[in-house]
Amino acid sequence: MDVDIIHHGGKDTVTGSCHELVFEGGSLLIDCGQFQGRDEKPLDIDFPVEQVQALLVTHAHIDHIGRIPWLLAAGFKGPIYCTAATAELMPLMLDDGLRLHLGMQRAYRQQVLNTIRRLIVPLEYGVWHPLAQFEQSYRIRFSPAGHILGSAFIEFELPNHDVVVFSGDLGSCDTPLLPDPISPPRADILFLESTYGNKQHESIAQRSQRLQRIIERSLVDGGSIIIPAFSVGRTQELLFDIEQLIHASQLDGDIPIILDSPMAQEVTRSYQRFKQLWGSEAKARLEAHRHPLEFEQCITVEDYRSHQKLVNRLASTGEASIIVAASGMCQGGRVMAYLQALLPDKRTDVIFSGYQAEGTLGRLLQEGARSVDIDDQPVKVNAQIHSMSGYSAHADKSDLIRFVTGIKHKPRQIHLLHGEQESKRSLYTQLTELGFSVTK
Repeated sequence: MDVDIIHHGGKDTVTGSCHELVFEGGSLLIDCGQFQGRDEKPLDIDFPVEQVQALLVTHAHIDHIGRIPWLLAAGFKGPIYCTAATAELMPLMLDDGLRLHLGMQRAYRQQVLNTIRRLIVPLEYGVWHPLAQFEQSYRIRFSPAGHILGSAFIEFELPNHDVVVFSGDLGSCDTPLLPDPISPPRADILFLESTYGNKQHESIAQRSQRLQRIIERSLVDGGSIIIPAFSVGRTQELLFDIEQLIHASQLDGDIPIILDSPMAQEVTRSYQRFKQLWGSEAKARLEAHRHPLEFEQCITVEDYRSHQKLVNRLASTGEASIIVAASGMCQGGRVMAYLQALLPDKRTDVIFSGYQAEGTLGRLLQEGARSVDIDDQPVKVNAQIHSMSGYSAHADKSDLIRFVTGIKHKPRQIHLLHGEQESKRSLYTQLTELGFSVTK
């Protein structure tokens, strides 16, 4: 049984994920994300929504949920299916987006978010859920994707019992904080992300060793280490590794670890509330009475005035510190003030721990720009710039191939999504050489 699909975003890009599965009697929307970087475009919904019976959300990153308020404004009133952890994280992320992009006052934001909360239907992992919106028998199931807390790939069982799988964003294997994704038993048609379809990440051991080396080298000179990090996923992985370095006495016990992101603090609390979703290594630390996401050396910056004072102090003193702040692609948020103040200082190190979309400040710095504009002011770049692929929350090419080959009932069609052309071409070649029928 073939499936009709309309891609409203995220087919040939890494942001703006939004895909519509069209069935007899209506359709389902998988994600409704915001375009970022070079792909940025208006947030308005440019497709009819009358036939959309439900929205299914794979996870709470803004490039998968950022246009949901605009979907409601366009007339969507159906249920929003997601996991329980995503149901908690989604309003936090959308609240931040509405504040940053629209400057919307808190009272109005809460009206929008309360409407979204009323539509959310949390589903358990691993349980088939019938879709009563359709006359024919359709079922859906969410399974752990290992990308961030609450992330899922989604299985759709059709009336003829064919199974369509949307991978969402898959996580890297062997990460210590979340369990690895396990391939579904069947996927007749697989829609697969390809963000890092042409790259191999550093191993977990390598990333920890490299982080330690960068920190040690930086501390010889003094100055700050700035880590722009996504509030969901990346920040928690970094805190997890830093706590281990401190525990193993591989990191100076006096250097302040500064978490300057109110959003990341909220999300970290959600991670702590959903400890049952953690991986075995993370749970083992808890059993050993350690607190991998909330340790003594980690200083949180609560209000904006304290943030400004800290930026000014670090710029004037050059004292050693490790700063973890959003946004991960340096497109806004508190990290911008640190970059503006500290990029000209050659003692500064900037560590990129995640994907930097084309057209973002993060990508410019990653590619070696010696001068950048921040708040319409030129800023000289004397800082040392580092990229660490081991912290990517996305599966690399080996992880993606492992996910596909782990499906017992071999897919008859694989469609590649969520990737730039070079990445998709590389993954396409590897999968076709393994005998799969692939389109990109």
